[in-house]
Amino acid sequence: MTFSSVIFLFMFLPVTFLLYAVIKQKTARNIILAAASLVFYAFGEPIAVFIMIISIIFNYMFGIMASKKQHDKLAVLLAVCVNIGLLIFYKYTGFFAQTINDIAGTSLPVPNIRLPIGISFFTFQGLSYVIDVYRDKKSVQKSLFSVLLYISFFPQLIAGPIVRYEDIAKQLGEREFTADRVSRGICRFIFGLGKKVLIANQMGFVADKVFSYEPGQVGMLPSWIGAVCYTLQIFFDFSGYSDMAIGLGCMFGFDFKENFNYPFIAPSIQDFWRRWHISLSTWFKEYVYIPLGGNRKGRLRTTFNKLIVFFLTGFWHGANFTFIVWGMLHGACQMLETYQVIPTKKKWFKPIGHIYTLLVVVLAFVIFRADTLTQGFSLIGNMFTFASGDSAVNSEILSCTSFVFLLALAFALVLSTPVFRNMREKASQSDGAALYDYAAYAGSLVILALCILSLISSKYNPFIYFRF
Repeated sequence: MTFSSVIFLFMFLPVTFLLYAVIKQKTARNIILAAASLVFYAFGEPIAVFIMIISIIFNYMFGIMASKKQHDKLAVLLAVCVNIGLLIFYKYTGFFAQTINDIAGTSLPVPNIRLPIGISFFTFQGLSYVIDVYRDKKSVQKSLFSVLLYISFFPQLIAGPIVRYEDIAKQLGEREFTADRVSRGICRFIFGLGKKVLIANQMGFVADKVFSYEPGQVGMLPSWIGAVCYTLQIFFDFSGYSDMAIGLGCMFGFDFKENFNYPFIAPSIQDFWRRWHISLSTWFKEYVYIPLGGNRKGRLRTTFNKLIVFFLTGFWHGANFTFIVWGMLHGACQMLETYQVIPTKKKWFKPIGHIYTLLVVVLAFVIFRADTLTQGFSLIGNMFTFASGDSAVNSEILSCTSFVFLLALAFALVLSTPVFRNMREKASQSDGAALYDYAAYAGSLVILALCILSLISSKYNPFIYFRF
């Protein structure tokens, strides 16, 4: 079940919210949310829900162990082994077997294991919970039910953002449920839904068309179109999902931290990663980079630590060398910026810093999206070699750039900048604050109507971050 599916919008969410609103008792409300979360996950993953529950039980027990000094280090070790082992088994077993076969010429069987949706997210949340308890014994949660609700809560279950336990620990027991919170949450949800359905889907349709052909068939202009479209697709798909998750959390009284902060306005790759998928980069900083020594053990060790983080960041996204290369490209650029080989701190460089950053991001996402490294680098080659490609293929790709697509592209470019955020901030400090709020509510209704029409009329509605 996805947030942009008809069954979620018109059945699951209304029923869950109505029950939550009618029943006032706190424990009963938590039971409703936990039950709804398990139903939400089981709807698409009836077997995997048991894997998630077992994972939650183990992490609960490891948390209890980590709260006692005599077992705390063992608890963390076991938590790492179980969570990372679970992730490796389901996500990377086939990749490792195939890689060994390719390198050693062996014929190991390559298993085709179905990847449980959201496993990368709920294993990371479980592991962070145990580590946080190890660091602060008093933060242990004695209730298995509360740990289950924390990890399985449906708004952030299958595609994040990754929520640390300490950020919502108090909200599991005490939280506000008011008309203002509900209205703000609904508006945020609809805004995210619009980003996903009205923009990401339009960009994705064109990007998929470009990447479906052999690179030799695609000309220079269509290659650039495909690269830009995929970059916008993954941003509006994932940031839209994060907006919906934050909005849903707000509706039920939870406050999730922001996951994106206009990454395309970043003047450097370092700044890009302060703005992109913030919950993931924060997770790796807190639980990998700092434990490795961070920047406290000299320049060489700092470089090694950062490259390890970016290698893991890329590999976390999937079992393919394309993801690893994507991560290492970003890591290499960060190192070049750190040592000022790329002089991002120089005043004369700042005017071109945004262009440099966007170019790196777009080209790296070509590798990220490609099925193979060969396809990715070939398409990048097309972008800079005036490739002609196949005229019929080029015409078919260009025919996808309809008026609706161009309108979505225009909104995508505007929404990639903080134009509306700045307008909202200025309005809140003036007499027009109420008028702006009314306009926002009216705009939300228009966006919702357009999304419903789009969902009814089109079958193209992928959530690309589900596969990660």
